[in-house]
Amino acid sequence: MSAKATTDRPDFERLAKRKREFAETPRAVVGPPPTIAITPVADGRVGAYEDNVPGTWELVAKVFNLIADTVKLPDGTPVRVVVAPEIVYGPRTGAIAQSYYATQGVCANIFVSRCWAYSDELMGACMGVGSSEWQQAAYGLNQTDRPGAVWLKAFCAAMDEKQRPIFQIYNPDLEDEKKPLTPFVAGRLLRFARCAMAVGEMRGKNYLSIGSVSMGILGSDLRRNMFHHTFGMGSVSYDMCGILGRLDSGFYDHEEVARGVKFMKKFKLDFGEGKRPMKRDVLLERCVAVTTIVRDLMIGNPRLADPAVGKKQGFRADIELAQGNNAIAAGTQGQRQWTDYNPNFDLTESILTSSFDWNGYRTAMNVATENDSKNGVGMLVGQLLSGVPQLFADIRTNWTVKSIKASTGVDIKKIAPEGFIDKRNSGAGSLDYAIDLFKVVSGGKKKPIQQVADEIRSSKAAQKTFMDRAIKGTKYFGAILEYFPGDGLSSHYRTPGNVPMTAYRYSVVGDHMACSVIEGETIDLPGKVADHVSEVTNPTWPESYWIPYGMSSFEYMSRMNPNHDANSFGLIGADMITFNAMLRIPIDFHNIDEDDIFRPTMWDRFAGDDFRVCELLGPMYR
Repeated sequence: MSAKATTDRPDFERLAKRKREFAETPRAVVGPPPTIAITPVADGRVGAYEDNVPGTWELVAKVFNLIADTVKLPDGTPVRVVVAPEIVYGPRTGAIAQSYYATQGVCANIFVSRCWAYSDELMGACMGVGSSEWQQAAYGLNQTDRPGAVWLKAFCAAMDEKQRPIFQIYNPDLEDEKKPLTPFVAGRLLRFARCAMAVGEMRGKNYLSIGSVSMGILGSDLRRNMFHHTFGMGSVSYDMCGILGRLDSGFYDHEEVARGVKFMKKFKLDFGEGKRPMKRDVLLERCVAVTTIVRDLMIGNPRLADPAVGKKQGFRADIELAQGNNAIAAGTQGQRQWTDYNPNFDLTESILTSSFDWNGYRTAMNVATENDSKNGVGMLVGQLLSGVPQLFADIRTNWTVKSIKASTGVDIKKIAPEGFIDKRNSGAGSLDYAIDLFKVVSGGKKKPIQQVADEIRSSKAAQKTFMDRAIKGTKYFGAILEYFPGDGLSSHYRTPGNVPMTAYRYSVVGDHMACSVIEGETIDLPGKVADHVSEVTNPTWPESYWIPYGMSSFEYMSRMNPNHDANSFGLIGADMITFNAMLRIPIDFHNIDEDDIFRPTMWDRFAGDDFRVCELLGPMYR
């Protein structure tokens, strides 16, 4: 007797008659929040199992609360945490857990145990459909009467043998179960969860390439297969004639553009002297319109699908074009063809990559200058790990003590004994970097950047303080016509000193990707020095003067590849290393303390050789 089909038959007739609509979603970029599973495991023998049940669930509760209360996406959405229906102690209970996880959209899993368990049999809990792409970690309690470490070592060894990377979490000293999780264990759990969340959030989203290669910069060459295989992301190419088409046909929200123009007049504006390609009011309105168009191309806009709005504003509503491209990151080609005849994207990039605009405080959007997709995807990673906007920059100039002394007569040996890097974007840069973000919240310098970001997200007063300071610290200049014949508006600010800031860059050799990660901080130069550096470079562009930790500026300039890097408030280098290990991307250059490096146990089997183990495993999504 055959089993009765349980699949519900859709009402195809009703679906065929349903009118297409713009579907509203909880988040601008469509996709469920990343979900992390916690799988408790224990010794299945009668007596031993029952004895371990209370302590196991108490340990799981601590891990659950830590992650659920702390780890959030940049828009404030908490990572989702689910727990196995029962403690796993053998193949069948492992399969029950896996069956549940398959319905929950799990992207990562943490095994938790205070005691021995049958390690190889637990593989049933991580061998289900899609789980080969999960990030895996295991936490074994360090104690004597029920040593979770014994299971931990056996289980991680089994995972290594099966070439399934797993992060091992084990406290250096004996733990007291009556107390909270130790700082070491909590730190490792949070680092794993943050990085696994970032991996899960990127997957299935798109990179939007607006235009093509800028001025021969190969960083802006969109490597579709690399995005797919390495990051699990799709890619969309959009010809810039489409932007002109939207401008000419008025296919954008005119009411929003009017609000945007009014808002931009809060900034100091210097349109330049002499004859300019465009009248001031026309230029400002056009730059704001392009900003809304790029945003609409990334995440869509329901007002563009509304016939009533279109009729009122003079455009033809189009539900297909209103959808956008579900892009979590993007890049604009800009130079040269576009900027030879049209205003540059500087205002667009500076506003979109900031955490506020004319609609108020909001999550920044990652838009790479000159369509440098390798830097654009790095900005996405940095934002997901830190919770704050990222700074795209040229690695403009390496200034030494000697060169500054020769140019200005000022000795900066005490400020930058090993020299400094002039990081300066060509007129665009997140406006967040016009101020010291850590000073917006009380005691910010003593808090991790993720906590600073969360406190600002949670406080209207902090958001107002931040926006007021950023606006006051920024000035927009008319574009340098030598570089941008079509005009434009370029943002200018000077990032304050003593701000911890991590620089990073993805690079490609052939079909192989690597990442560089260097922690450092910004510096305050004497006014005479800063003004000289600005004037001999470009005084209309945003500038950040930065020193790397533990090396000279020349070493950074020599080894960092290529002409662009991305930067994040805070010291997130250790997180970057963990994240890249998850996606099997080797680190070619870093200055992170060895004790802070957290990679899967398999790396130890290869003597820590990042390149060998990443080559063995291959890309995450093949």
